[in-house]
Amino acid sequence: MTACAKGRPGRRRLATVALTCVVVASSVAALSSCSTDSGDTEGATTFSPRPTPPDTSAFSGTPPSAMASAAESALESARAAASSASAAASSFEASVSAELTRANEAAAAQLKNVEGKGNATSDVSLTGRPRAETGGLQAVVVNIANSTDEQASYAVQVDFVDADGKAVETRIVGAEDLEPGERARPLAISRKPADLALTAKIAKAQRY
Repeated sequence: MTACAKGRPGRRRLATVALTCVVVASSVAALSSCSTDSGDTEGATTFSPRPTPPDTSAFSGTPPSAMASAAESALESARAAASSASAAASSFEASVSAELTRANEAAAAQLKNVEGKGNATSDVSLTGRPRAETGGLQAVVVNIANSTDEQASYAVQVDFVDADGKAVETRIVGAEDLEPGERARPLAISRKPADLALTAKIAKAQRY
């Protein structure tokens, strides 16, 4: 066997080793490439850091709930509205009473001795007054017309009755020294709560 023939197996082993090294190197390069690709920020999911809760060590007391605040606000509004309505009613009644106190006192004195409905019911009628104009109070206009041919004064008793027809309040108004054909329009004002359903009726009317 020649020298060339003897050297062929050695060469084959060297070629095999070289090929193995190339394969290993390629695998390492591929793994390195994958590792680099996986580390690429493009297309990767980004996680936001967990928010830090506020430091409550400086807080004191307990904050009111939204419902409690709303309820308190509504209560204050109702109180203010009631106070305003009461003030308006008192102001209206005071202005009317100041003008008619003396006439009404004289009318009350006249009606003390009147029996039945009196002698002037045909000269008197009632007209309702809007509560928006009376501060929420129930009031009626007492329409008095002197139907005689002489000067006369009038005393009128107005009863405010409930649904059962029971008088729960009585008001007396008067008009003095009306000339023949002259008219007067005093007010009869109830002091009962505005939400109480009452009806005004003429109980007595006396001409004197």
